[in-house]
Amino acid sequence: MTSDGELIARASHGDHEAFRALYRGNIDAVYRIAAILLPTTADAEDAAQETFVTAWRKLRGFQLEGASALPWLATICRLVCANRLRALRREREHVGATLDERTPSPIDVEQAVIDAELADRVAREVARLDDLDRELFVLCAARGYAYEAAATELGLTHGAVRNRLSRIRSRLRGTVQEGNAS
Repeated sequence: MTSDGELIARASHGDHEAFRALYRGNIDAVYRIAAILLPTTADAEDAAQETFVTAWRKLRGFQLEGASALPWLATICRLVCANRLRALRREREHVGATLDERTPSPIDVEQAVIDAELADRVAREVARLDDLDRELFVLCAARGYAYEAAATELGLTHGAVRNRLSRIRSRLRGTVQEGNAS
């Protein structure tokens, strides 16, 4: 399996296949972040795509810290979503649209900012994990691997995967609870 760092290095030199592999490996997680932050699936889909367009533009000279591109992509996604929320709010203010059953409910900008800050804190915490734990988290949480599949991919036992994920979840739960307390 090629690491995200290798894919980014190759993509920064124009390797479209490397960027496609980076996209395929991270699009589900990026979409989930956007879906949490935005009011409609269409907005989330657009934001996820825009995240990768932005990432493509920023590749030249980019150096990935750590093994996973997900924290970097999550940060881009959070910023794209914040911009989209501002645009939606401006549009709503200018149009003065009345709400009906076809219009999504008003966006709770304060909650969206809180959600974006939480996603950013979680992404920073994931970036602090050691390489094996970060890869395990990406495989299971972001890419949906079952324990056994992740164990096979990483050369671990099922029990080791279960125990490591339990520790990772506890650590991330602490980050979430810490954010909710402030």
